[in-house]
Amino acid sequence: MLRALDLAHGSVVLPSFMPDATQAVVRSVDSADLERCGVEAVVMNAYHLLSRPGLGVATALGGAHAMAGWSGPIITDSGGFQAYSILAEQPKLGRVTDAGFTVRRPGGSRLALSPERCVQVQWRLGADVIMCLDQCTHADDPPELQETAVARTIAWARRCRRTFDDLLAQRSADDRPRPLLFAVVQGGADLALRRRCCEALLEIGFDGYGYGGWPLDGEGNLLLDALALVRELVPATLPLHALGVGHPLSLVDAAALGYGLFDCALPTRDARRGRVYQQVSPPVAGQRDWLRMLFLTDERYIRDTAPIQDDCDCPTCTRYPRGYLHHLYRADEPTFQRLCTLHNLRFLTRLTAALR
Repeated sequence: MLRALDLAHGSVVLPSFMPDATQAVVRSVDSADLERCGVEAVVMNAYHLLSRPGLGVATALGGAHAMAGWSGPIITDSGGFQAYSILAEQPKLGRVTDAGFTVRRPGGSRLALSPERCVQVQWRLGADVIMCLDQCTHADDPPELQETAVARTIAWARRCRRTFDDLLAQRSADDRPRPLLFAVVQGGADLALRRRCCEALLEIGFDGYGYGGWPLDGEGNLLLDALALVRELVPATLPLHALGVGHPLSLVDAAALGYGLFDCALPTRDARRGRVYQQVSPPVAGQRDWLRMLFLTDERYIRDTAPIQDDCDCPTCTRYPRGYLHHLYRADEPTFQRLCTLHNLRFLTRLTAALR
């Protein structure tokens, strides 16, 4: 089993949770905060950075690392999930074709992203791991859409591979490690489609793989059978990224299957809403009672002098009681969101360290 992923900007010990810095920032905190919480790598998004501030501005600022003041590894998501999310809610804003996808942005301009441009954008941003463009689906989408998405994902991966190899051939010789290229396995909850997609991508050959698509079924359950199949098919010597998996319970379940990389916006979104995590017993895959959620917006915490978690070494728990955090919430202070975010991030870095 792979224990660490060596990248151009450092090594990521596995398993590892990477917060979503979608627009080159993890909301409510900065890069120094991330380092303080033990975060090893972050996930940025090619689609959003292409939209704003734009590739020209990002490169003028020195690329993603210099722009965000982040010295650690950066994985860039392709934007396939964002296109899926936008078009699922508002189909009139764009379309997905064999050429790629097009989305109309606020203001009326259109952003088109092909497999080739997707790789070129991530390369110019200076990503440590580049993700192939894929067509995302939900597990409950109809079979014909799942079939189309898998066929496009495979075809786009071939085009991404060619573009990446061309960029590698043009790269000047130096001692810097090259970026890695990951392909994304689609197929929804259909195990036969997942197998077909995974085997085709393995035949093309990539540095690592991601489990793509909405990771939950319509009832909110993690697609464990599909996750297990993909991990079984991908050699254990290759890294496997559970894209969009970051709820503590789901992370522990997927890590038990052998997944090493995780990212999700949920933990920081929860924090901004005052929903913070507390571990009450050792984490066990398939069990739920080791995790407790505290809702600091609740009036029950007005006079609570305890930290969120007694043994947590995060900047929040070592200094502030729950009652003060509740006060910040009632005062509508942005500091409330920052302090809760610091705790949830540290909770997840401590959790993944324990799982190692």
